[in-house]
Amino acid sequence: MSKSGNLTIVLQAGGESRRMGRSKATVPFLGEPLIRRGINRLLPLADEFIITTNEPENLDFLDDLVELGKIRLVTDEYEQRGALRGVYTAMNAASNEYVALVACDMIFPSRNLISAELEALIEEGADAAVPKTTHGYEPFHAVYRRSSCLPLIHEATEAGESRANGWFDKIEVAEFDGQRVAQAEPRGGCFINVNTPEELADAQERILTGKIAEREEFDS
Repeated sequence: MSKSGNLTIVLQAGGESRRMGRSKATVPFLGEPLIRRGINRLLPLADEFIITTNEPENLDFLDDLVELGKIRLVTDEYEQRGALRGVYTAMNAASNEYVALVACDMIFPSRNLISAELEALIEEGADAAVPKTTHGYEPFHAVYRRSSCLPLIHEATEAGESRANGWFDKIEVAEFDGQRVAQAEPRGGCFINVNTPEELADAQERILTGKIAEREEFDS
């Protein structure tokens, strides 16, 4: 569990991916459903663990964790899909003030980075702690302050905004640049994700051939 404050971790699974041709959550990756990688790596850090999904019936292989109260499945608040609508569902479902959002298609989600983001958010009094790469913000490996963010997310959603970071100009963001991310997670690879069958196969091949080092997340 988190050391700095009560933390909800939300693994965003959504539903069927057009580019993948099926649900990313259930697609096999190195012998197990892809979503289990996120659960195995992040569950030990969470005071509350939520999975947002449009297909809870297809996640019945998680029934043991649900029955034990270790995870909770939540369906989308909005019928229409969209990145920011998914963020709203996640933040609204959380019981804690601090909420980490992580995409289920990231193959190396990092407890170390989330812990560093949470610590920075609290110490700096920010509304969110978000990595920022040369490609822009990474809103789905970030930590948010629920009380200040949820009303703004709702307002932006109702105004028709769809981008996950389309409301960041209204909050104080503790940015994690490349150096700050590397300090928290020297092994890197936190934002590697898989969107297509080709990317999935390539990631598995690179791990199996040692081009990318497989890793376990047993360190706190």
